[in-house]
Amino acid sequence: MTKHLTVGDVAPDFTAPTDTGTFTLSDLRGKHVVVYFYPAAMTPGCTTQACDFRDSLSALNAAGYEVVGVSKDSPEKLAEFREHDGLTFTLVSDPDLAIQQAYGAFGEKSLYGKAVTGTLRSTVVVAPDGTVELAQYNVKATGHVAKLRRDLGIDA
Repeated sequence: MTKHLTVGDVAPDFTAPTDTGTFTLSDLRGKHVVVYFYPAAMTPGCTTQACDFRDSLSALNAAGYEVVGVSKDSPEKLAEFREHDGLTFTLVSDPDLAIQQAYGAFGEKSLYGKAVTGTLRSTVVVAPDGTVELAQYNVKATGHVAKLRRDLGIDA
């Protein structure tokens, strides 16, 4: 199991493929960045969460936050996800799980009462200086974005 990040830790920088090119976290230095990790594109829970981020994107952007979703899906699958659900934020491909492991978003979890190893639905907010502003692990797909907005003081 990987170590979870905590407030004040330096957020690991990464460069990875997306469905539209390449993304580097440090390119957004000076902005708040919501990096969220989800198990698999186009599954019910991940779709719910992605659509919640999509629907809250204008409020998050207005408050100075960028959103980046990370999963093990291929760029082609991410493109299909974006098209299918009208997603307008960056989707990053992490097939070797290096980003998830660096962020503590991969490890043991319970799936239908059984212990399995996989992606932990997690959100890490990176401050403009590159440190962790907020870290939430094992979040629920439904209602997480609304809770995150409350935690960040972003009105509906």
